[in-house]
Amino acid sequence: MDSLVLNKKINKKPHVVCIPFPAQGHISPMLKLSKILHSHGFHITFVNTLFNHNRLVTTRGPEAVKGTASFRFEAIPDGLPPSDSNPTLDLPTLANSIHNTCAAPFRELLQRLNASPDVPDITCVVSDGVMSFTLAVAEELGIPEVMFFTHSACGLLAYAYYEELVKRGYVPFKDESCFTNGYLDTKIDWVPGLEGIRLRDFPAFIRTTDPNAIMLHYNIEQLRNAPRAKAILLNTFEDLEEKVLKALRSIYGLVLTIGPLQLISNEITPSSPAPIDDDELVSSIGCSLWREDHECLKWLDKKEPKSVVYVNFGSVAVMTQEQLSELAWGLANSGHYFLWVIRPDLVSNGAVGLPKEFILGTKERGMLTNWCAQEQVLSHPSLGVFLTHSGWNSTIESIGEGVPMICWPFFAEQQTNCRFVCSDWANGIEIESDVRRDGVERKVREMMKGERGKVLREKALEWRDKARVAVKPGGSSYINFNYLINKVLLDY
Repeated sequence: MDSLVLNKKINKKPHVVCIPFPAQGHISPMLKLSKILHSHGFHITFVNTLFNHNRLVTTRGPEAVKGTASFRFEAIPDGLPPSDSNPTLDLPTLANSIHNTCAAPFRELLQRLNASPDVPDITCVVSDGVMSFTLAVAEELGIPEVMFFTHSACGLLAYAYYEELVKRGYVPFKDESCFTNGYLDTKIDWVPGLEGIRLRDFPAFIRTTDPNAIMLHYNIEQLRNAPRAKAILLNTFEDLEEKVLKALRSIYGLVLTIGPLQLISNEITPSSPAPIDDDELVSSIGCSLWREDHECLKWLDKKEPKSVVYVNFGSVAVMTQEQLSELAWGLANSGHYFLWVIRPDLVSNGAVGLPKEFILGTKERGMLTNWCAQEQVLSHPSLGVFLTHSGWNSTIESIGEGVPMICWPFFAEQQTNCRFVCSDWANGIEIESDVRRDGVERKVREMMKGERGKVLREKALEWRDKARVAVKPGGSSYINFNYLINKVLLDY
């Protein structure tokens, strides 16, 4: 037998293939998880779509996907035409393409990796929870699979009841009037763990009159497949979502909370670490699909503690030009410093345009940037409040740093996260969906200087402290992460 093959066959190093959904908000937490597993001695293959693989090279240079001997990058096609300039923005088209085309190239990749003498045999697939086509492929090849949902637990539970909402006739909506006639305020009192939830608080893909809506049925299928996974992982912690987690476990069995990931990576001590030089190289790997501006951190350094409003709507949400202008003038009129991340594609169907008077009038108080290193921004002492779209990464990162939130949700489970922030967790307030400058000004001032803001800031610090307890030795996330490594991923 060839010596290289023989060496491979006796190499018992665990090999995990990690595949995120091809959007920034899914890639980032999957990369965090992959890095932690690598620090415990796992060989990692990280799978992007070809589009995002090439986009990383364009944004960060060829080194971004070079990897190391034990942390490798691979890519599979997403099935979309190469001419599509930014498929992450058209979620239905992307989801439909993934569903129809990705299984075959993923199977070929796993077979190629297992046939290669250069890498250990694959011992587990860690798939994004909304990439469930991987389950059939893993089952066919006899490889265990763990699913990592990058949602909150409350968001995941709400998705889990999509199918029941359809069966009971709540969805799809009967006609367009349901969007404005109060129907969205209908309370749903039969979902354990989501008591008091309204239709408007469910992930927004239910807001359709189309019985064949792609994202409605795509999510139903993903949740229908989830019980086949060996375990489900969530970037949250027990104290934050205790009731919801109990309900989820009654449906899906082994659900492990391992968050906040940005905190736990500093606490988990490797039991069989990777070589130091290799691990240091892996720690520097980034996954931002946009070029990050680090000048904003220097700008923040010059500001007083808790004096800055941070504004960021994530990687996919878009707004109208009118909404952008109203938000801009609300920030200006609040009188507070602000750091505002404005992606070039933030405005739907057009270029971003801010009034010249706004730019000139706020040049001493505001900083605008295309993208930033959000974790560093949220941990900065100058941050006073986060005006956010309520995506789960932004929400859990904010909770982990004790930053209160002003929530303006756009789509997916952002509405569910917003509801829990403003109600159950009481560490933020919601801005009116029909955003107006006076409303923005009022909410910013209330959070920065008002009595209610003081109460919510104190609650945010309480949740920060609980999050930090969860990731330390003896904490729930710490225990769950070690269980994941020793009882799930190494049990093969």
